[in-house]
Amino acid sequence: MHLSLPSHSSARGKRRLVFASSLALLALTGVIGLGLPPQRVEAQLKADSVQTPFGRAPLSFSDIVDRVKPAVVSIHVTNGGPKVAQKGATPRGKDLLPDLPDDHPLSEFFKRLPPEFRGQPGPAPGRPSLAQGSGFVISADGYVVTNNHVIDGASKIQVSFDKDNKHDAELIGSDSRTDVALLKIKSGQAFPFVKFSEKLPRVGDWVLAVGNPFGLGGTVTAGIVSAQGRDIGSGPYDYMQIDAAVNRGNSGGPTFNLDGEVVGVNTAIYSPSGGNVGIAFAIPARTAMEVVEQLKSSGSVSRGWLGVKIQNVDQDVAASLGLPDAKGALVTEVTAAGPAAEAGLKNGDAILAVNGQNIEDSRDLARKIAALNPDSKVDVKILRGQKEQTVPVKLGKFPSGKEVAKVEPSKEPQATEMDQLGLTIAPATGANKEGVVVTEVDGSSDAAQKGIKSGDIILEVGGLTVKSPDDVANGVKEASKLGRKAVLMRIKSGADLRFVAVQLKKG
Repeated sequence: MHLSLPSHSSARGKRRLVFASSLALLALTGVIGLGLPPQRVEAQLKADSVQTPFGRAPLSFSDIVDRVKPAVVSIHVTNGGPKVAQKGATPRGKDLLPDLPDDHPLSEFFKRLPPEFRGQPGPAPGRPSLAQGSGFVISADGYVVTNNHVIDGASKIQVSFDKDNKHDAELIGSDSRTDVALLKIKSGQAFPFVKFSEKLPRVGDWVLAVGNPFGLGGTVTAGIVSAQGRDIGSGPYDYMQIDAAVNRGNSGGPTFNLDGEVVGVNTAIYSPSGGNVGIAFAIPARTAMEVVEQLKSSGSVSRGWLGVKIQNVDQDVAASLGLPDAKGALVTEVTAAGPAAEAGLKNGDAILAVNGQNIEDSRDLARKIAALNPDSKVDVKILRGQKEQTVPVKLGKFPSGKEVAKVEPSKEPQATEMDQLGLTIAPATGANKEGVVVTEVDGSSDAAQKGIKSGDIILEVGGLTVKSPDDVANGVKEASKLGRKAVLMRIKSGADLRFVAVQLKKG
């Protein structure tokens, strides 16, 4: 199955994150479980590895592959909804495949390629659509881990082992935030399985993957851990980056270390073309394990919910608030009737710690809150105005839907220049008369570099509510008196709310 994550930039439309299946990483130490005498084990390790200044390196991954490959499955999904044929669509198979004679050595190979690889048209209108992915068995009784996006909307799920018949499977539960799903094979037989690793791999460690790219099944690739803690714009969770080849159909497959343990669940690739370019992302084993445990016990994942929209505290925001370091999370909006609103948190509060644990940034806060159970009571340390205080909050349950705000555009009446900010502002008009509207932005100003543009609405300056241009001027004067190099403003851009720390011009 092939889905795309949002691209990093609309101007770079060809570059996108593409969901892909993981490659099963195979463990070199497979010979140890064969019951061989210590001398023969050592001899086998030396024969299959080479000595380096930093230890022995494998010459072959075959023993690891033999051990873990039996537990890796291909996922076959039938989506119940009819697939609508595109108007004017024509078969593309002949355009993409070479016109080879029947006696050519590669003729039979190209004929057997799956439809999605050959570029042939999909199912006819009214027929169920088919998709494929990868997964791996984590227990002898047939529990299988895969990606949520592989089985999302499925009316029928089947799994198959390498060179084996298909088995029906049922969905136990799924979690869209981490893109993890748990299946159960409908069979009473015992299955080969693999385990999650409890040890975090290091950057540079060997990894192997087995998956179902392009529907070919049973494909092994190798690489290394390229990076840890990657933010791919898919929620607050970090991802592991690997360079093992991952392509369409590998989604949900495992990434193994050299001990034959799963260190990640491959979920996405970064690609300008939709194919592998050596940058793949996997859900870390620790994250996947926590989600799988909840899915297995209750079929869903429960997370704590604070009920705020937040942003990072950068250097300018820290300077405007009087914070010594650019750490914490700034509340841009408090959800009505949410836990934060009931506890008295306000827009502009800087959250510095939760239960005594310092907050590094907005993603750190989101992870810490999500890790807590709903109805938990937490102490939230905030900076409001010039004072730090602790606010007790009873968390709620993370909601499934999202609130969408709607803001009406404002027109520009008589304008007032704010030289220190590089802005020209005017009172807001129309149905929504909150704040003041930005009518012009000096292109050389810090405000312009921070993304403030004509039509944006200034709601607060230095923590003070803005109702007129005079309020903006007073906020700037107060910041100057306090010796601030920047002033914090709450800005509304269309439906989005954010805080922007604008550096003050000297004068």
